[in-house]
Amino acid sequence: MQLVVARIGRAHGIKGEVTVEVRTDEPELRLGPGAVLATEPASTGPLTIETGRVHSGRLLLRFEGVRDRTAAEALRNTLLIADVDPAELPEDPEEFYDHQLMDLDVVLADGTEIGRITEITHLPSQDLFIVERPDGTEVMIPFVEEIVSEIDLEEQRAVITPPPGLIDESQAIVVSTRDEEEAAAESGAGPSEEGSTEPGKDV
Repeated sequence: MQLVVARIGRAHGIKGEVTVEVRTDEPELRLGPGAVLATEPASTGPLTIETGRVHSGRLLLRFEGVRDRTAAEALRNTLLIADVDPAELPEDPEEFYDHQLMDLDVVLADGTEIGRITEITHLPSQDLFIVERPDGTEVMIPFVEEIVSEIDLEEQRAVITPPPGLIDESQAIVVSTRDEEEAAAESGAGPSEEGSTEPGKDV
């Protein structure tokens, strides 16, 4: 089975290094020197990692045969894909591969059905579950411990404890213009320049 483990970003320096957006919990295993990775688009690869290092919090890679900035920049936005045994599990029991999480049922602690995970989006700050609800709409669930309380692979479900407004926007805490003006009057300040705030979610 193939899994996307990184996306190549901009060139770094003039000797062929590139920044990468890591999409695996095991970069030392998947993105170490000597690793041979397929690519999307396929015409760009396969690519063999020659060196890797961390600079200013970002992983930098150099690939065999890529020796200058022009060649490195040509790889920008390429996805790096590793072959993974479907039976293989992460060493950390609290970590999961994307294919383990796909199609899990998402439920509340009381068993209320929310939907099914159809996609996992990897952002720099966190991962997101894209959950399709029974009515066909989608909701985004941050994959963080405060919200996703349990992943049960045997039962094929993810248990969540969402904050108000995450699942049902009608439960979002709304700050009204009147509330804002009263608060400003109590503090001796005038109303804000915009005069109102948009409805927000208490997340």
